[in-house]
Amino acid sequence: MKKYLPILFFSFLFLVVVIRDANAQITFSTGKMNVRVDEYGAIRIFTIDGVDTTQHINRASFLVAGNENEVLDYWNDVEVEVPTAQVAVPEHGDHEISGTYNNQYQNFPPDVLVEQHVYGWDNENFCLIKMILTNRESNTLPTIVGLDIIQYMDYTWEDDHIFYNMTNQLLEQFESHYVGIKILSEQTLSAQVFAWYASYSDFDSAYYAWMTAGTFYTDTLITDADGGVGIMAGEPTDLQASESRIVYMAIAAGNDEADMLNNMGVALQKYYSITSVEADHNSIPEGFILEQNYPNPFNPSTSIKFGIPESSNVTLKIFNSLGEEVAELVDEYMEAGTYTYNFDASKLSSGIYIYTMQTGEQLISKKMTLVK
Repeated sequence: MKKYLPILFFSFLFLVVVIRDANAQITFSTGKMNVRVDEYGAIRIFTIDGVDTTQHINRASFLVAGNENEVLDYWNDVEVEVPTAQVAVPEHGDHEISGTYNNQYQNFPPDVLVEQHVYGWDNENFCLIKMILTNRESNTLPTIVGLDIIQYMDYTWEDDHIFYNMTNQLLEQFESHYVGIKILSEQTLSAQVFAWYASYSDFDSAYYAWMTAGTFYTDTLITDADGGVGIMAGEPTDLQASESRIVYMAIAAGNDEADMLNNMGVALQKYYSITSVEADHNSIPEGFILEQNYPNPFNPSTSIKFGIPESSNVTLKIFNSLGEEVAELVDEYMEAGTYTYNFDASKLSSGIYIYTMQTGEQLISKKMTLVK
């Protein structure tokens, strides 16, 4: 796909690519948003207004940084392991497109496998993206997961406004419509925006620098006819050989900023429901709280309620009476609010268990009793 051919063959190659990509792309429609995923996992976003369909994201494709200057990106590395396809019975929502991709085009590190699932719900103007990343190297691999985003608001390159919205922690872009892109399962640690140029994707060193910059482009870039690029990256996580990690992201659209942010809020609720967490962002506690589970004693399930006064990385774990970890319920970046986790202990034996919530230096523990 990504070999550069001599200029004499450019026209022929262009026709072949157009025809092939038209056949390779898989699309679902929620009635408000069309989501298209191509052969190599790139996501394209359209909104539906009456009979009109308008594109807003030309391409959103995953990035995986390993060791320094080793980045898996769309143009230089990605090959297909399991073809992009529509899922007949979606795991979540009303629509799902899945595919699995590796780095074997040029066989440069990092050697990782990316299993991607894109979910949609009827009559909603957002989609969720789930990425399962597996380390296929023989040694421990540091990993950072992100997105490479080419804007195309209202089907044009120019006059688009792009910036990182620190308040809502998402990459925002608009012309007459608005689109937001947000990492849900962990904190965004770097977000860069710049004018598109032809060679921006040529070097792993540039991708790695953007992904690890630790800064946020909060000024507004107004694009010219060349358009703009957004790079987002989450938290670094070391993966042992054959170990996997899961990252969730969301893309939401709207007719104005408030509409887009409302749709992103609904996407966040769907994400929490998928991960067995019920969220209430209207109920924000004054401090970090972990309530007594209910019911207690219980068999086989119980609810654990906790609250955080500010956005934080949260872990919620279960330990047996010997201090051994038996379950990790939550390990993610969460917005301020009150949460309820519905814990199914059917695979555990009767006894007393300790559940702990940790947020930074805050650690709260309580006991619960499983009686079968």
